[in-house]
Amino acid sequence: MHIGVCIFATEYAIRIDELAREVEQRGFESLWVPEHTHIPTSRRSPFAGGQPLPEEYKHTLDPFVALMAAAAVTKRLRVGTGICLIIERDTITTAKAVASLDLLSNGRFELGIGGGWNAEEMEHHGTIFKSRFQRLREQVLAMKELWTKDVAEYHGDFVDFSPSWSWPKPVQKPHPPVLLGGESGYTLQRVVDFCDGWFPRGRNADRVLTGLAELKERAAKAGRDMKTISTSVFGAAPDAATLDTWAAAGVTRAILRLPPEGRDKVLPLLDQWTKLLKK
Repeated sequence: MHIGVCIFATEYAIRIDELAREVEQRGFESLWVPEHTHIPTSRRSPFAGGQPLPEEYKHTLDPFVALMAAAAVTKRLRVGTGICLIIERDTITTAKAVASLDLLSNGRFELGIGGGWNAEEMEHHGTIFKSRFQRLREQVLAMKELWTKDVAEYHGDFVDFSPSWSWPKPVQKPHPPVLLGGESGYTLQRVVDFCDGWFPRGRNADRVLTGLAELKERAAKAGRDMKTISTSVFGAAPDAATLDTWAAAGVTRAILRLPPEGRDKVLPLLDQWTKLLKK
């Protein structure tokens, strides 16, 4: 099982390019960043568990710009979004950003996506909360058309474009992995239906195991080979016993969450976590 790290890339955290070098040097497999375009001050949508919204949610850098900076100073490190809110983005320009980053990183990009939780944030982008997953499905399918065909078109309720040319094409074939976040049965079915990986949160270790078993059942029922579906646990605890259990169950990677702090706090954590890497 691979071990990666994630961080809210902000203007006050360790620079993402410096972090990328340090992460790769220590032998971690990947570096992930989340996305929020903005946070409406109304705060109508409650944060998880009713807790106060962490300050870093207001300060996230653009994920594609940040990951390109990370990819430019590394050679082996995989880079990924955890998660990209594609439901707040234009489908065609996002497909081009993904393909461009994959090309310039020499095929090291992973696209983690999700439906999001902040209704007023997505409303500012013209997305309705209740229909966000229908929109997400169409966006994924449409981007796959743009990534894999010289002449692409898509006609849906949320995404609609006539035959078009769009380059570059991704280095990874047929395209970079699309990983869907969430833990519900609906999420697992969507993974089987149109994604390449499951992206659960690690705050409930047992749900990772039960969800993985359910995912295998759903894949078998749909006739899909589990070898085509990865499992990447986001925000995993740096606990060796838990990580070993997940590895034995077939989890592809665990992603440990760094605080959005400076190098004096982040680098010692990386040094501590290198003990979890299987050399």
